[in-house]
Amino acid sequence: MSFILAKKLKMTQLPDKESGFIPVTVIEAGPVIVTQIKIKDKDGYNAVQVGFDESKHIKKPRLGLLKKVFSKENEAEESSDQNQEKEVKKLKYFKEFETTDLSQFKVGDILDVSQFKIGDLVKVEGVSKSKGFQGVVKRHHFGGASKTHGTKHAHREPGSIGAQGPQRVIKGTRMAGRTGGDKITIKNLEVIDVDPEHNLLFVRGAVPGKPGDLLKITK
Repeated sequence: MSFILAKKLKMTQLPDKESGFIPVTVIEAGPVIVTQIKIKDKDGYNAVQVGFDESKHIKKPRLGLLKKVFSKENEAEESSDQNQEKEVKKLKYFKEFETTDLSQFKVGDILDVSQFKIGDLVKVEGVSKSKGFQGVVKRHHFGGASKTHGTKHAHREPGSIGAQGPQRVIKGTRMAGRTGGDKITIKNLEVIDVDPEHNLLFVRGAVPGKPGDLLKITK
């Protein structure tokens, strides 16, 4: 099983002999470090936790976990606690990937984009763009009221929301509210190109989120 954490960079297009151009999303994928192994007997499920991207600030429990990770990675080198503190990378994101085969992973392993190749189909998970509080026209694509026949100051209103049956608003009625910010999963996106030198992954089509947002990619 191949997986990695990534950041969305931008959308562009690549030349193609058949269709002329292919729309692709440029993604900065990894490298990530394995920070924890979850075992079913102890944690109730099998999973691999990985950390990605560096941050200036980190909470003390996370810092204690990372000290253990990097001490295992550099256990062959004998250094003082002060020097070891400088070697610890303060990782920003921590995510888990459930897997049945844990034998190929151990704490301190580094996973990069080279585990993917051209032609692979991947699943991309992310959070869609948040657009704040929106009306029914933008949120649910309502047509709005007529611009003539006496309509005044009500062109984008939702109209009647009641019913003769139960004298209340029925659950699930499409109304104004917060838009976006939802977890989105897109399956079977094709890997068009891989650049291991710059940790870049080129995926056909669009992926959720805005530039800089976190993505989970699974092969």
